[in-house]
Order: sequence, then C-alpha cells, then structure tokens
Amino acid sequence: MNIFEIENSWIFLVILPIVSFMYSAVGHGGASGYLAMMSLFGFVPETMKPTALLLNLFVAAISFFHYAKSGNFNKKLFLVFSISSIPFAFFGGLMDVDAAIYKKILALLLVFAILKMLNVFGKESDEIREVKIWQGLSLGGCIGFFSGLIGIGGGIILSPVILIFKWGRMKEAAAVSALFIWVNSAAGMGGQITKGVTIDPQAFILVAIALIGGFFGGYLGSKKFNNKGLRYLLAMVLILACLKLFFT
Repeated sequence: MNIFEIENSWIFLVILPIVSFMYSAVGHGGASGYLAMMSLFGFVPETMKPTALLLNLFVAAISFFHYAKSGNFNKKLFLVFSISSIPFAFFGGLMDVDAAIYKKILALLLVFAILKMLNVFGKESDEIREVKIWQGLSLGGCIGFFSGLIGIGGGIILSPVILIFKWGRMKEAAAVSALFIWVNSAAGMGGQITKGVTIDPQAFILVAIALIGGFFGGYLGSKKFNNKGLRYLLAMVLILACLKLFFT
C-alpha cells in the first residue's frame, strides 16, 4: 500500500482525522468509517481489513481512556460480552471472504451503523436491566466473529444492543464499547498476523493522523459534547459509502 499513490490521497488524509474525531466522540474506534473511506478511495480489500483493525486499536484505546477517566466504565458489563468475543474475533480474523461478498456484508453493517447514528433505535432509558450471562456470551461471540471477519471492532453493533435492551446508559455503553472494540481488534489482528498478513509501515502514518482526531474526539465526547449533531454528520458519510458498496 502506498497511500500517496492513491488518487486524491490528500483528501483522504484530511478526512481521516475528522472521521476518527467523530467516532471517538461517541466511544468508537471508527473501523466502519475507515473501511467506508478506503472503499470510496479505491483501497483493495486485502489492505482494508488489517489497516482498519490497526487504526481501531489506537483510536479505541484513546477513546476508552477518556470515557473511563470520566467514570463511565462498567467492568461487569464489559466482561460478560468480551469473554466470548475475543476467541471468536480471532477465528474471524483467520478467515477470508470473496471481495464482492465482503463489500455486501460491510454495506449491511454500515446500514446498522447508520440507523444507530440516526437514533432510529437504541435510545437511552432510565430503566436499567442486568444482562444475563447467556445473553452476553451469545451476543459477544456473534459480534466478535463478524468483527474479526470484516475487520471492525464490533462497538458499532454492541453499543446500540446495550441501549436497546436497557443494559446500560449512553456513556456507559460508549465506554464498554470502546474497550470491547480494542480487544476484538487485537484478536482480529492476531488472526491476521497468524495467517501471514503483514502491516505496511505506511499504515502507521495513518495511525498518527487518526490519533489527532481521536484524542480530541474522545476528550470532548466524554466531557463536553452533545453527540446528536455528530451522529447525523457521520450518518451522511456512511450513507454515501453504503451506496457505493451496494452498487459497485
């Protein structure tokens, strides 16, 4: 991968920290956004998956740091999902899918992300329920597997699920999702490395750029921001990517 040989690469580099900022502000690593961007700019799927996982590791870590520091992390809620998600994310990372199928699966996941960002479902509730162990293990395993398979951390799916079933509040879901994303991304990356995939050194240039947006997004999202406007803006970006994935 040579990022500087991609057409309009400077536009990609300008948009990248904006995307990481918006995702980090809502407690996510941003893999679905990075994958959408890479698809729009013509990255090949073989490059997209490990690069998105790498970016996720760094941006999710900084987002979790800010949310946990603000007292929003629920350790018990995290563990009940992550115990099963980690091994399944590793197995998902070992697998390959056809490029056309890859795009359609990613598009479907982005539809889920769009609905979440538009608050179609998963709104915060004052009534909080305790998640049953079998529920957490089952959902965690399923989300983990598809996270490793596609190259995302799974927080874009987990956080609305937590809100739908009233297992946590908004910022609590963000904190749990941020660490969930990190462990799944690490497991998925482990699967990629095990099968011989290598990380291009230029990917760390993208990491450095994404971290700029991720740092400020995590800080402002956990302490200052109302995330409603960010969600709508992010949904617009994902809608454009979704259309491209479905019809190309």
